[in-house]
Amino acid sequence: MLIDSKQIVSMTEANQNFSKVVRQAEENGCVVIFKNNNPKFALVDLDQLRISLEQSDDRLDKMVKKELNRAKWL
Repeated sequence: MLIDSKQIVSMTEANQNFSKVVRQAEENGCVVIFKNNNPKFALVDLDQLRISLEQSDDRLDKMVKKELNRAKWL
């Protein structure tokens, strides 16, 4: 899993500066919170997640229609 360095926050920083971490999540889409140098939690901006899910739903619909059309010809 590749994580952008702008998305990495330590557990200590998240505890002490939660509002700052929230702003980072809003800017970058999500923030990964590390505990003991390992990724432990993710703070995700749901508005940006919804956009991604809608786009993936659209792609899935297109793929399903394509496969259904292909199956008709078999």
